[in-house]
Amino acid sequence: MREPWWKEAVIYQIYPKSFCDSNGDGIGDLQGIIGKLDYLQQLGVDAIWLSPVYRSPQDDNGYDISDYQDIDPIFGTLADMDELIARAGERGIRIIMDLVLNHTSDEHPWFREAKKSRENPYHDYYIWRDGQEGAYPNELRAAFGGPAWEWVPECGQYYLHQFSVKQPDLNWENPAVRQELYRMIQWWVDRGVGGFRLDVADLLGKEPDAMVMAEGKMLHPYIKEMSRAVFQQHDLVTVGEAWSANTQNALLYSNPDGSELSMVFQFEHMVMDQQPGGSKWDLAPLPFVEFKKVFAKWQQALYHKGWNSLFFENHDLPRSVSRFGDDGAYRERSAKMLATCLHGMQGTPYIYQGQEIGMTNPRMEIGEYRDIELLNMYRERMAAGVPKEQIMGSIYAKGRDNARTPMQWSDEKNAGFTEGEPWISVNPNYTSVNAARAAADEDSVYHYYRRLIALRKSCRVLIDGNYEPLLLEDPYVFAYTRTSPDGQILVACNFSGREVPCKILDGWEEAEVLIHNEQEALLPGRLRPYEAVMLKRCFCGRAG
Repeated sequence: MREPWWKEAVIYQIYPKSFCDSNGDGIGDLQGIIGKLDYLQQLGVDAIWLSPVYRSPQDDNGYDISDYQDIDPIFGTLADMDELIARAGERGIRIIMDLVLNHTSDEHPWFREAKKSRENPYHDYYIWRDGQEGAYPNELRAAFGGPAWEWVPECGQYYLHQFSVKQPDLNWENPAVRQELYRMIQWWVDRGVGGFRLDVADLLGKEPDAMVMAEGKMLHPYIKEMSRAVFQQHDLVTVGEAWSANTQNALLYSNPDGSELSMVFQFEHMVMDQQPGGSKWDLAPLPFVEFKKVFAKWQQALYHKGWNSLFFENHDLPRSVSRFGDDGAYRERSAKMLATCLHGMQGTPYIYQGQEIGMTNPRMEIGEYRDIELLNMYRERMAAGVPKEQIMGSIYAKGRDNARTPMQWSDEKNAGFTEGEPWISVNPNYTSVNAARAAADEDSVYHYYRRLIALRKSCRVLIDGNYEPLLLEDPYVFAYTRTSPDGQILVACNFSGREVPCKILDGWEEAEVLIHNEQEALLPGRLRPYEAVMLKRCFCGRAG
């Protein structure tokens, strides 16, 4: 049997609001994306994961949906969406929609009906608890701050919202809710969508009375039911966002029998540079040795038993070159190093818009930020007396708006993103960091990504080779091999700004250099600052 297409694919995430604006209103849109499809085809990606473009009041930038089967006017029309699916398909690029199934907007027709009375047929589409105003059902807190319960006088009840107060949680215990959602998913499949990313997938089986939000006892039965109803009927890629995922339950999510999803986004490697027991805003140095061990654990635990998603960035995470590399003197070299490290592993790589040109975190004034989570944290910590300098340091490092500044297309006004006033400030470094400049320079981060993507198509060991970590205790070097019957690949990456010893390079002098982020030849047994290399040797006389 042929392997699923997504095992050889590279997926590119677009945050539509910040990608490309076609009509000058300062907000990216679907026609803007259509206008950049040639750029993405040249990059070599196989699919585009689109953050939500459904009709929405935009309280949480589209993750608060008021109509699952329409496009928000700020992004265009349903006809624009159909055109994007068709035009991308002509280029061999599939469109992956972002499915927000945990909650809707409070402006969704279901919720408008639900809050009218307890007897309304839609009331049970959401999660309600009796109580008295001011006396919450329990101590659950919302992810964006404050209690997770909101009082509705008309019903004399509280509804659950794990995120914004304008994002009431759907009641997955109600079979009617599940069937409505499955019909909606099938409607998008019928329009030609190639897959789905499931927002906060691990929360669908929530048990609020037990204060169990992630991995509730009905979670996997629900996902299996949804998979049988829609996913397994079509050639789709499905990836679940699961902050609670571990190597055990990931084997359920990504079981090769296809009973649940294709793969899962797990975040164990993305929460290591924060203080134990704290939130993401409580910064700590990256424990590099443990960081490597986490990758090794996931690579080995899912080998032939599941499938990994490979990522350093998305719309909720800061820019990786600012976080794990050097966004100053070594910006390009460290961006290439991070790409080498990730793309050599087993799994499906995800590139977040701008990552392929080495975009960096901005450092803006508080009034320039737009993210509801960030602004709530700022107000809460200022009220608690935390020094502003400390709060801003956390925002500069971890704020979601780090990834949401406009895509930097050129050195023209507003980075070529819009002719109008951008909805969020453009990073001032766009004059030197932009796609036009990168495309014109054969040694750029962009062309390096093109070569990495091409390698995945031509080098089978990158798809199915066994992962073996090397130098696990080394404080600077991230190294591993990938081995299959037709050969072996060595990946060696220096995560530091100093030249360091790397003895494992000895014995690989005759190997083929697949990719190297330095113009000069490798040094014997050493790596320069942020140097990265991928070497291959064949097993002569063996299969392949």
